[in-house]
Amino acid sequence: MINFAKLQIFSVLNLPYFLAKRITIQGQRTFSKLIVRVTIGAMAIAIMAIILAMAILDGFKKEVTDKQRGFFGDIHITSGGLFDPSDQTPFSLTAQEVLAIKEHPKVLQVYPVASKPGIIKADEEVEGLMFKGVDPSYDQRYFSDLLTRGDTLDFASENAIEQVLLSEHTARRLLLEPGDTFIMYFLQERIRPRRLLVKGLFKTGAQEVDANYLIGNLELLQRVGDFQDAEVGGYELRVADLESIYGVSEELQEQLPDGLYARSILQEMPELFSWLEMLDVNDDVIFVLMSIVAVINIISALLISILERTSMIGVLKALGMNNWQIRKVFFFNSFYLIGYGLLIGNVLTMAVYFFQRTTHFFKLDPNIYYIDHVPMLIQPLDVVLLNVALAAVALFALLVPSLLIAKISPIKTIQFK
Repeated sequence: MINFAKLQIFSVLNLPYFLAKRITIQGQRTFSKLIVRVTIGAMAIAIMAIILAMAILDGFKKEVTDKQRGFFGDIHITSGGLFDPSDQTPFSLTAQEVLAIKEHPKVLQVYPVASKPGIIKADEEVEGLMFKGVDPSYDQRYFSDLLTRGDTLDFASENAIEQVLLSEHTARRLLLEPGDTFIMYFLQERIRPRRLLVKGLFKTGAQEVDANYLIGNLELLQRVGDFQDAEVGGYELRVADLESIYGVSEELQEQLPDGLYARSILQEMPELFSWLEMLDVNDDVIFVLMSIVAVINIISALLISILERTSMIGVLKALGMNNWQIRKVFFFNSFYLIGYGLLIGNVLTMAVYFFQRTTHFFKLDPNIYYIDHVPMLIQPLDVVLLNVALAAVALFALLVPSLLIAKISPIKTIQFK
């Protein structure tokens, strides 16, 4: 009866939480304090490593994907089964056929385009490039974001057909600046030279684009290639999201005339996007490894805390507390360490994230990584889920070592106190 009354008092006063708070905040044992600091530090490092790894991989995937989608579009409609910018057969679609494509719920924009290889000659320097032609309907916002000098194509000007956007890489090799002119020889059955004007310089950071492409007026390619009325090299489509690209291309293929093909960028660059998908494995590996490190440290802290307070556990048992109530004391203690470690880790992570997003302090070699800085992208929901998952894993792992409390005898601990 006495023990039952005491248990009621313990319940009313929430004694497990009270004891955990005293142990954690006001504990005077030096070794325990060291272990607590190590545990909090390990938890902070673990969540930092997981979130930053996820942010870098997600940021890298988004940057590379956006560069490819921005420059090449999401879906190409061509007259050949394979997308080959250097070998395009001109064709045309009726206004009704183009309108039917635009009315697809996932299709945002449709642009006529064409490509043709050529050789640039400027100040005795020679460079082989692919000329990508666009028309006035083309959304040049992507190009404007990449410009380093000059301006985008001005289709309203008198010399619009001569204007081109050149990459910084090519301009540097050919010693060209915005406002300079050069001759480009278009490679076809009868080579045709054309005088072109550098309207602006761009830099994508993707070497395969910067070293191989320039942007110009579609009308020039139509004249050079002797296209018939309304003929183009192909159509470039942009869709709502990456996940829908493949499905949209299959649906469009069914409504296109015979001899025309709709191919997604995922089909045209399978190696690149397969490589990006493989990066997701790194997220999982880092989460598992960091979780193991955090769990080992929190288990160590719990075991040391239990062993240092065996006499206290014996006294509490003698006063009537059962094993589960005593385990709650140490669970509260561990929860505090986990929460404190996660808080510190998240604060430091956000500081690093915003610093890198603002300054691009950490650099990369664009010839290898497609971009010149370490990209980061954090989704708030992902951060919340990662924190919950790590905390849940750590708390679940504490169930086994907490069973040690049941083996502590109050008689022996009090006798040898």
